[in-house]
Amino acid sequence: MTAKAVRLDKLLANLGYGSRREIQGLARAGAIRLDGAELDDAGARIALDPDLPERLTIDGAPLDPLPGLCLMLHKPLGVTCSHKEAGPLVYGLLPERWRRRDPPLSTVGRLDKETSGLLLLTDDGALLHRIISPKAHVAKRYRVTLDRPLTGSEAAVFASGTLLLEGEERPLLPVELEAEDAIHCAVTLTEGRYHQVRRMFAAVGNHVTALHRDRVGGLALPADLAAGAYRVMTAEDVAAVFAGG
Repeated sequence: MTAKAVRLDKLLANLGYGSRREIQGLARAGAIRLDGAELDDAGARIALDPDLPERLTIDGAPLDPLPGLCLMLHKPLGVTCSHKEAGPLVYGLLPERWRRRDPPLSTVGRLDKETSGLLLLTDDGALLHRIISPKAHVAKRYRVTLDRPLTGSEAAVFASGTLLLEGEERPLLPVELEAEDAIHCAVTLTEGRYHQVRRMFAAVGNHVTALHRDRVGGLALPADLAAGAYRVMTAEDVAAVFAGG
């Protein structure tokens, strides 16, 4: 299949390199090279081949990833999954240029400010909705630290499918709980209700003091991905999300 071709200035503008006029200036200055040769025509049509980021350079640096970008990010505590809220935002952990991409990068669901762990971001709207769709049943696993010891009854309550959170009329789908010690456990759920894990433990008389997501579907947070760091996902990583635990 022949790769789609787009104008160079449109491609680079949509990747956040500047306005079309600025891209034209880069081309005239000899800053854009394809396969080592200067590309001075910003209106040239470029095939979006998968290896284009390896072949096209801007000021000597490889081209940013093409549209269809999907990232895994180790979200640290204290940052918010938002474009607009006050304070540190997850998008501030990414290259500044990536925040001007069109289509924009969006988080796949959210982790609240005081929750750390695996967060996915993508500019592929269809993929985003496929992951978060209730029909996909993509499970998320959280490591939980509690204020008070487990009583031993929580696993049965969470698995029953009858637990009703305060202010809601529809009970939660069954949630799996694995106790690790008196105040540490892992919970795996397929829904994503507002502050769900914290509210579940509040409903059984406990309080979550720390919350960390370490898995989305069959994709685990890599042990070598430090808090605040991100990694471009491979096709295998994306497939793992839908592969289960």
